[in-house]
Amino acid sequence: MVSMPSGRISYCGIRRFRCDSSDISADHIPDELRSELIAALPPGAIEMATVCRLDTAIGQSFADAAIAAMYEFFGGTADLVASHGQTVYHWVSDGVVRGTLQLGQPAWIAERTGLSVVSDFRARDIAAGGQGAPLVGLFDLLWLAGHSERATALNIGGIANVTVTGDKPVAFDTGPGNALIDAAVELCTGGVEHLDRAGERAARGDIDTGLLETLLAEPYYRAPAPKTTGKELFNRAYLERVLDGHAASADDIVATVTALTARTIADALAPLRPTEIIASGGGIRNPTLMAMLGAYLGPTKVRTSDELGIPSAAKEATAFAVLGFLTAHGLAGNHRACTGAGRAAVLGSITPGAAGFTLPSAPTTVPLRLTLAG
Repeated sequence: MVSMPSGRISYCGIRRFRCDSSDISADHIPDELRSELIAALPPGAIEMATVCRLDTAIGQSFADAAIAAMYEFFGGTADLVASHGQTVYHWVSDGVVRGTLQLGQPAWIAERTGLSVVSDFRARDIAAGGQGAPLVGLFDLLWLAGHSERATALNIGGIANVTVTGDKPVAFDTGPGNALIDAAVELCTGGVEHLDRAGERAARGDIDTGLLETLLAEPYYRAPAPKTTGKELFNRAYLERVLDGHAASADDIVATVTALTARTIADALAPLRPTEIIASGGGIRNPTLMAMLGAYLGPTKVRTSDELGIPSAAKEATAFAVLGFLTAHGLAGNHRACTGAGRAAVLGSITPGAAGFTLPSAPTTVPLRLTLAG
């Protein structure tokens, strides 16, 4: 949700659902919808009828969340909704992103709130030759402008991604964040549990060095940036294939894939020599993961986005509120160095609200810095 008087931005969700990690928000998600969403994510196979139902149901749930946010944060009014949607597939072939699909029909949000909605952010960056992810790169560069020379934003969701600032900024997905941890817990508990709450299983287990080396052999980790990945690769079926022939206890498996997340983040950042790391996302609520990450990173300081004024659970909502603001003003929302796009492009599609939507005049300036207030 975006409020835009005098070029200022206020934010709240609409966050995308994180059905594969501990930062899923269940306030407006019926249990049946949540289960159907999880089943639809890769490597699941679903019928088009299910896609249609999910697109509608997610849009309606987002509309409920938007209405609640309007009254809780904005006194019953707002100017714009920026809705990322639920990613159900990110099509990557031979290292090139060919397409992406997010569900959550914006018409339901516009109809129920009366507000204009910006949605479907990633497709335009892909059409311009980019990876479509991580799209938070431009936001991170604006947010961390004037900070330390190589400040790095790290988000640990289902997939982990980083943005490194400096004269030559870069952003990319490092690999799995919570995705394989969640998959390991589901596999080891027969689907009874879905995440390693507070990192308790990983803390009890021992890292299987042989299994870790097998996991580290994945070619994605050595691909050059910019690059992106998702549960299309790092999913339960992937983990089952890797585990074939490895004998390890349930807690040892969870400990090992937790170490994999920490190790691949640290390895990806090592050549970039970050001066500090500002972390967000559901993964930071896993103390075992964060302890492992700190050990692999050595002296590099790790802070949370909360310390810089953005609650870690709201980082993604904040970023997409800013992207919605940029789109509404006719400004590009991607950064070529971060996504690999051939050009900077205005992102997303606009669904007009009850009062319609007035296209902006040609922008004369672009924002260089984001200042947090309040």
